[in-house]
Amino acid sequence: MTTTPTVPTTPTAPTVPVRSPLGPADVDAAAARIAEHVRRTPLLPGLPNPGRRRVGWGLLLKAEHLQYGGSFKLRGAANAVLALGATRIVAGSSGNHGIALARLAASLGAEVTVVLARGAHPAKIALIRALGGRTVIVPGGVAERDVRARALAEERGAVLVPSSDHDLVVAGQGTVGLEILSEAPDAETVYVPTGGGGLLAGVCLAAHGHPVRVVGVEPACTPRYARSLAAGRPLRLAPGDTVADGLRGQQPGAVPYPIIRDRVDDLITVSDVEILAAAALLRRRGFEAEPTGAVALAGAMRVGRGNGRSVAIVSGGNTTAALTAAAAAVAPSRTTTRPLLEEIS
Repeated sequence: MTTTPTVPTTPTAPTVPVRSPLGPADVDAAAARIAEHVRRTPLLPGLPNPGRRRVGWGLLLKAEHLQYGGSFKLRGAANAVLALGATRIVAGSSGNHGIALARLAASLGAEVTVVLARGAHPAKIALIRALGGRTVIVPGGVAERDVRARALAEERGAVLVPSSDHDLVVAGQGTVGLEILSEAPDAETVYVPTGGGGLLAGVCLAAHGHPVRVVGVEPACTPRYARSLAAGRPLRLAPGDTVADGLRGQQPGAVPYPIIRDRVDDLITVSDVEILAAAALLRRRGFEAEPTGAVALAGAMRVGRGNGRSVAIVSGGNTTAALTAAAAAVAPSRTTTRPLLEEIS
């Protein structure tokens, strides 16, 4: 049953158009395209059910916090940049997508400008700059950020690579699902953290024709997909705040929405208290996950582990300590001479 708290919508905000879904073949193509640029992350033992001792049973954790760049975002970013042959890139990001693009751009000799909302994590902004990326900071929320990114891409003749609302990005994120199902074909449920919806839509594509249940997990203050699916159309919510800084999106994307609508089995919400408890549990088990990366586990803990095998995606490990260490490691060896840019508008 979908848990849907009352969250105000923005009365005059427009809804996004609905596009045709992608197909599983797009995820297969993405896997081949990005293979040399991403890590096949491990599926690790997580939390066994009390009283259960059968080998192989329990909640598994897909360790995307060990991905290059600290999150799953590299997959979609790489698929889009490589497929488009982009050399000048603009993106709106809460941080991890920008880090992924800056890391990729540095290796490809491309130029990237990342637009972030004013509330973005300072250490994520610092790492983007250390990797050679330009940053533009704007007031407002995710909606305002994305409007500025689109305008900036047009002004500079750059390729816009959204953090989730793009066919190639969604297909790239779907490779997480491919890896899960290849290693755990008997998995009964996959819990997926849900913000803009790119990862959830990608996992839905990868799960096409497979009996696995796909469950999206949203922060309680921004249940944009739960509210939209209940309404039967994409809605834009008022800006919300959550410790899961990567999941503050205000509305479903045109690309992810129909895929999620047609395939997701459930959408649940979790509070900040539950997210922080899940992050603390991961740390005790040796997983350095940021709050956003613990959201899927929080959802699995809320539902209960039941009697079947489940997987929760640990989507990111860019804690403040990890970000600071990464910035210190790359800054001395950065070869780019492009000036860094911060604009406040």
